[in-house]
Amino acid sequence: MKSVVVRFPGSNCDEDMFYALQELGLNPSFVSAQSDISLADYDAIFLPGGFSYGDYLRTGAIARFSPIMQAVQAAADNGQLVVGICNGFQILTESGLLPGQLMMNEVPGFICDETLLQVEQAESAFTNAYTTDEILIPVAHADGRYYADEQTLADLESNHQIVFKYTSNLNGSEDMIAGITNKQGNVLGMMPHPERAVDPLIGNTDGQNFFKSILATVATQGVN
Repeated sequence: MKSVVVRFPGSNCDEDMFYALQELGLNPSFVSAQSDISLADYDAIFLPGGFSYGDYLRTGAIARFSPIMQAVQAAADNGQLVVGICNGFQILTESGLLPGQLMMNEVPGFICDETLLQVEQAESAFTNAYTTDEILIPVAHADGRYYADEQTLADLESNHQIVFKYTSNLNGSEDMIAGITNKQGNVLGMMPHPERAVDPLIGNTDGQNFFKSILATVATQGVN
C-alpha cells in the first residue's frame, strides 16, 4: 500500500499524520499543495489538520484553489480513498468533495480535549476494524461546527454517510455530526484527530483501528 500526506502552507498536523501512517504500515510520502503531479499511484490521500493559508476568509476556502486539489478530485473520482482531518475536512467541504460546511464552534473558542465518538457505520472503509461502537479521540478546533440544510442532513442519514457522531454537544454540530463520507463512501472528512491516538505511550490507541480499517479496505481492492 502507498499513501500520501498533502502539505499545505500552515499545515501543522502533517508530521503527526505521517507518523501514524508509518507506524501502522500505510507507507506514507509527503507532497506539496503547490504540486500539480498525479496522485493516481496512491491508495489513500490524506489532508491533515492545521491552518492552511492562515485560514483567512473561511477555513479551507483558499486551500481549495491549490494546484494539488485537481489531483485530489481526480483521485476521489477514481475511487481512491481520500481523508480530510480537521482543517482537511474543511478543505473537502470547501472543494465540494463533501457536502455541508464547517463553522465557528457554537460557543466561540478553541476546543482541545478528548471526546467520545459514536461509530455510526461499522462497515465503512474507515471503521471496519472497530469492534466497539464508542471510541475516544482527541479534538482541536475552533471552527468545527458541522452545518448542512435539512435536506442534506436527511440525505446523509438515508445514504448512510454519517460515519461518526459526538456523544455530547461538543461544538454545536448539526445532529452531533463528527465525520461524514461522500455517497460513494471513499471520501471521508472528520474533525477529531485519530492520528493523535495511535501510540500506547500517550495512553490512547483508539485511532489505530481507523488506519487498520483503511489497510483492510485497500487490501480488498488490490494494493499498489
